Amino acid sequence: MAYVKRNKAVLAGSAAAAVILVSFGAYALLPDRSADVGTAARYEAPERGSAAAPPRMMENGTPFSFADLVERVSPAVVSVTAEEKVAQAEGGDMPDGFREFFRQFGGRGMPQMKPQVRKATSMGSGFIIDKNGLIVTNNHVVDGATKIKVKLPDGRTFDAKLVGTDPATDVALLRVKSDKPLPTVEFGNDRALRVGDWVVAVGNPFGLSNTVTAGIVSSIGRDIGNAEQPYTDFIQIDAPINRGNSGGPTFDLRGQVIGMNSMIFSPTGGSIGIGFAIPSSTIKDVVAALETHGRVSRGWLGVQIQPVTPEIASSLGLSDPKGALVATIVPDSPAARSGVRQGDVIVAINGKDVADAHDVTRRVASLAAGKAAAFTILRDGQRQTVNITIGVRKETQLAANFDPQSGAPAGVTATGKAMGLGLSALTPEVRRAYNLDESVQGVLVTQVDPDSNAAEQGLQPGDVVVSIRNKAVHSPQDVEKGVAAAKSAGQKSVLLLVSTDGTPHFVAVPIDRT
Repeated sequence: MAYVKRNKAVLAGSAAAAVILVSFGAYALLPDRSADVGTAARYEAPERGSAAAPPRMMENGTPFSFADLVERVSPAVVSVTAEEKVAQAEGGDMPDGFREFFRQFGGRGMPQMKPQVRKATSMGSGFIIDKNGLIVTNNHVVDGATKIKVKLPDGRTFDAKLVGTDPATDVALLRVKSDKPLPTVEFGNDRALRVGDWVVAVGNPFGLSNTVTAGIVSSIGRDIGNAEQPYTDFIQIDAPINRGNSGGPTFDLRGQVIGMNSMIFSPTGGSIGIGFAIPSSTIKDVVAALETHGRVSRGWLGVQIQPVTPEIASSLGLSDPKGALVATIVPDSPAARSGVRQGDVIVAINGKDVADAHDVTRRVASLAAGKAAAFTILRDGQRQTVNITIGVRKETQLAANFDPQSGAPAGVTATGKAMGLGLSALTPEVRRAYNLDESVQGVLVTQVDPDSNAAEQGLQPGDVVVSIRNKAVHSPQDVEKGVAAAKSAGQKSVLLLVSTDGTPHFVAVPIDRT
């Protein structure tokens, strides 16, 4: 199975073997831009004319070389070592065969062993952005660390203090104290990157000398579906990212940092030429907020949104599948207080069109809390502008996914059919059989034809159809009438609001064969 791997090397106890930390990685957002402008300005890229000379091209038969670039930037690329204490379960050192023997006798006679705490050491890379000792690395390199050390390529070692971290973008800021100015690198403009541009990935893994790899930009603005980092549009590069290179910089040909090495995509555990870097524009904003406030503040709207698929766009009469569909509104949230409704489609923020739900989430998070923003929405086919005072986002876990039942419980029968669905009114008996609260209103799905469009769109027995074409339904006949009305209007699909385990979401079901 393919997976995304974070290239942080981990050493447990005194063992010498390195173990790769693997993690799997959903809305890319930037932090509050109201942070101290003076702080952020120090990380801005210099004028084009002041940057280092580009790599040597063909000169008197000499091949292309990155040597000049690497020599200039390498002194500022460091090794980061983080120590943490890891608790080991009682009896952790006992061989499995002995543990199983004692379990067979209910644990009688098992030696009483106290839980042990062991030291684990992780290693990654980082880069110095300020001569007074500010260092950027990945959050996952230093997460949970009790002691952090930084080693420079010239052999100097420093104890580092953690200034702050932002797990949502996987950025951490460290500070070291030095009696003399430290070598630095400068941020570039990742927004000027084009697919096909050369990039150079540099790291300082395991405290050894720098490793350097080169490649091109394969894609820009990648949403890799990483729930741990929902606010990052990654730069995809084909420059190999070596083990221990997490947190190292990605340079353009001017020797400016346009990203930070973070992850690779690998079906085998090794590099296959698909790496991901966090854009420098994201890093600069996060670093400015961490240095000023020690944390990152993000804007909050108070809605659950979902992508506008071609089917949803067709059901709403939209020419293009763009924007974000509002599925749920949090009570007493900024959106609720401003009159945003379920079923609205957000198409622009502050006059600038949005591409999709991912873009909306990222843009909202970049808005300053306490300030008003203009949201353009589509409601019943008409464009409207709603002014919303942005709140402060609090990071929370999403609810677990609903595990649908395979069929209707005994005694529950369908009293209507539409789109390949068996439908039943929410009678007291049905509510008891499906453990549905009185607050849930609509029509229950009791059966789904596996060959139907509804099945292809993911509808399952146990779902509740709340509305059709943004009109509430209370009986199977309401659903049937809604489908008939959509066909009469010449629509190719019909929009349903469906509640799955109490979580509402919109589903557009094609009606060409219902």
